Amino acid sequence: MIFEEGAFYHVYTQGNNRRKVFFSRRNYKFFYEKIRKHVYPYCDILAYCLMPNHFHILIMANNETVKTKKIGKHKIEKNILSESVRVMLSSYSQAINKQEGFSGSLFRQNIKFKKLGNDNYWGVSKRYYNHNDVYTCLSYIHQNPVKAHLVKRMEDWEFSSFRDYASLREDHMINKELAYEVANLDKDNFLDQAYSDLPDDIIERIF
Repeated sequence: MIFEEGAFYHVYTQGNNRRKVFFSRRNYKFFYEKIRKHVYPYCDILAYCLMPNHFHILIMANNETVKTKKIGKHKIEKNILSESVRVMLSSYSQAINKQEGFSGSLFRQNIKFKKLGNDNYWGVSKRYYNHNDVYTCLSYIHQNPVKAHLVKRMEDWEFSSFRDYASLREDHMINKELAYEVANLDKDNFLDQAYSDLPDDIIERIF
């Protein structure tokens, strides 16, 4: 995977055959810590949501994201973030397979890194930047638990960054200031904005 510094990416995958990947609160918390270890050091995280059989993370590529490192005895050069995500999913899968008595792949083989929009945030004037896809992706991620009928309010789902934006929790892993700027979020009316419906044709752009 080749990342472009300053670009935004929707990172997501689901369980193999759409089966569950989180079985308890402890599993969610364990995976959250893996995001902190394997994703946070290599990009700016704007939002995330962990769902029973999948997850979403919205990131901006920074100068760490585009770096590479040599892997294995043959010293094959790979992107540092995509390799770290691969290790994250592999190590989590091993733990869950042991916990549940599973075997084989827990997640689908190819994790998705969907680049949003057409412009590089740092490469053009901000007033020309198309932030709509970033806003759509962030809103979609936070609305996921409500759309899936897991909770009635986004505030009630523990395993997403929505609580941080709603000032119910403070997680320094989330770059809220960047999100407010590029997604054109309204700090004073965030809850009303967050619950706004997203048209299906707009949602299609982030996948």
